[in-house]
Amino acid sequence: MSSPAGAPVTLLVHNAGPLVTVAGSHGSPAGGARQGAVGIVPDGAVAAAGERIVAVGTSAEVLRSVEVAPDAEVIDARGALVLPGFVDPHTHLVYAGERQHEFPRRLRGESYLDILAAGGGILATVEATRRADEATLAELTRSRLDVALAHGTTTMEIKSGYGLDTTSELKQLRAVRRAASGHAIDVVPTFMGAHAVPATAGRDADAYVELVIEEMIPAVAAERLARFCDVFCEHGVFSVEQSRRVLQAGVAAGLRPKLHADELAGGGGAELAAELRAVSADHLVHASEAGIAAMAAEGVLAVLLPGTTFALMGRDYAPARRMVEAGLPVALATDANPGSSPTESMQIILNLACLQLRLSPAEAVVAATLNAAHAVGMADTVGSLEVGKRADLVIYDAPDLDYLAYHYGTNLARRVVAGGRTAWTRTGAA
Repeated sequence: MSSPAGAPVTLLVHNAGPLVTVAGSHGSPAGGARQGAVGIVPDGAVAAAGERIVAVGTSAEVLRSVEVAPDAEVIDARGALVLPGFVDPHTHLVYAGERQHEFPRRLRGESYLDILAAGGGILATVEATRRADEATLAELTRSRLDVALAHGTTTMEIKSGYGLDTTSELKQLRAVRRAASGHAIDVVPTFMGAHAVPATAGRDADAYVELVIEEMIPAVAAERLARFCDVFCEHGVFSVEQSRRVLQAGVAAGLRPKLHADELAGGGGAELAAELRAVSADHLVHASEAGIAAMAAEGVLAVLLPGTTFALMGRDYAPARRMVEAGLPVALATDANPGSSPTESMQIILNLACLQLRLSPAEAVVAATLNAAHAVGMADTVGSLEVGKRADLVIYDAPDLDYLAYHYGTNLARRVVAGGRTAWTRTGAA
């Protein structure tokens, strides 16, 4: 059992059956055989003092070792599954306008790039987002955070990238900060001005890259609006060289690099991520064997987004099994956005990761918690249930991990605890 601190505990969750800690991997993401190391405690318990966990173990061990404050929140899990809160490391949650009208077009066989070329896709969302004011964007984003929280997410990355001019990109990131203020979900902001070439740039990608480098990145850094810089490195969007320039400028301004890479076709994105030692490369549906090996060698995480392939009716999914076999740590994310992955639920992503990526339920849980926390630079505080970490956990109406991954299409979360306090409870749940 993990040793408790001396202060009386303010939160006690006990009688978990089982408690899944995903513990023991503070220093590095879990790859290879460690990808499925979930740490199961039968009849488990977690105790916290304030926001931080002070004891983890069996219910008997924890109850013997802690003093419970008179006003503590004591939760009997009644034999239900308890997991760390999900960490969603790739979303585009700040936007105005939905794109359901594109859905029938995709059903008729139009590709994502076809719709983008006709002014739809990202460019349609850009137009709606530019029209919305900061307060409206913040309100919309906060409502989506509420949905994510109810499905078990307690940490979430949110990217800009639907502004595509300096004023609108800054507005998006300010709206993220505003939406996150006081919310139970811990939000990690990412600047992604290089998400697409706006129509106003006349399709001149080089000129737009100069704007991103010379104007947007310095403005974002000056206001400390983001922790990461991301770029859509893809044929028809930004080339490897253009992406390299944007990310190097971001690093110079204090923004850690991330990439959308090899989503629609192989194009050297994984290799660029390894070259720059990016925190993660995301999508990777068409990543090369050399790119996978290079990422593994350089400690770059693979963030996989099976919901996007599913929603775009793609035939090919990211080669997750080859990645695990190569020792490349895999994380999972929703890619929540209005066009290619309109969901805030990490539960459905867990299911898709098993059915389409062929991850085991244990591997998928590690990918959605600890490895995802590494993908946003937060693994020292979230992603597992360990002493010293933030008390973020979810009680599910499920007997075990396999059930959570297999039973899809309904929200199994009963109670969500964030920062040592209940943040959401299903109506009628004890």
